[in-house]
Amino acid sequence: MHYLVTGGCGFIGSHFIRQALHQDAALQITNLDLLTYAGNLENLRDVQEDGAGRYHFHHGDIADELLVGNVIRGTPFDAVINFAAETFVDRSIAQPRPFVHSNVTGAFVLLEAARVAGVRFIQISTDEVYGSLGDTGVFTETTPLAPGSPYSASKAGADMLALANHHTFGQDVLILRCSNNFGTHQHPEKLIPRMILGAVKDEPLPLYGDGLHVRDWIHVSDHCAAILLAIRHGQSGRIYNIGAGNERRNIEILRLILAHLGKPESLIRHVADRPGHDRRYALDSTKARTALGWQPQQEFAGALAETIDWYARGSFGIARGRRNGMVGADNA
Repeated sequence: MHYLVTGGCGFIGSHFIRQALHQDAALQITNLDLLTYAGNLENLRDVQEDGAGRYHFHHGDIADELLVGNVIRGTPFDAVINFAAETFVDRSIAQPRPFVHSNVTGAFVLLEAARVAGVRFIQISTDEVYGSLGDTGVFTETTPLAPGSPYSASKAGADMLALANHHTFGQDVLILRCSNNFGTHQHPEKLIPRMILGAVKDEPLPLYGDGLHVRDWIHVSDHCAAILLAIRHGQSGRIYNIGAGNERRNIEILRLILAHLGKPESLIRHVADRPGHDRRYALDSTKARTALGWQPQQEFAGALAETIDWYARGSFGIARGRRNGMVGADNA
């Protein structure tokens, strides 16, 4: 088996590559990554240097039609797994154009190249395409899409292109919509690593609005396990929601981080809410659990504690410093 992974130097993609190679000793993976600010070669240094020859890297843009065509035509891949995306909602509000370029145009280029080559295509999507929930209820795979930000709209666009190709051409596609991931190697623009690194330095921790926005959290390894099962057992043209059922308010997450680090809650600073901030996400992942045989394995409190300790030790800063030729560079 040989997979093409796009965006494999990012947070989820790098975890997936390591987990997939560990699980299948015969698997090969080619990673296509543009190495934007969120992509870091250090995330896969151990994989690159293991000497087994099962990992291959290409530097490039998934929206580069010629490059993508050459990569996919040059190797008999068994699946294309698209992690490559701009993902930070705040950035999409400030500058939406890169999100359309990567998340829509890039996904389309990959989708077309996979269709021509006859390769299974897995689109890694997000629960945010469904919009916002009230205090009750969950998103199912049939919930109408109602994206509330340029980011989620661009991801919804890619999902629709994939489903349209399946309907029109019979292309072998799967869509996985996951809840909020956490774990090591995540870029510190995201909530959990940002708050850990700020708390370690006793900096004020900005919290949008009243802090009661709810997210369903899943450890990245559980997400990757679901993807691996979907590649092998998922039914073409289907959508699978991937959620662990760990709903937490944002302020609860901050309090857990502060308590673990022994820091005061007085560091929390409520700031003006983000425009169009979705109130709550929650997923029904029954289909993934029954059709794929997937179950989350990570217990939330323990996995969060391990994540906090990883960042608190300065591990992210060391990896970032190596990338810039400055081992031990400050995390800020």
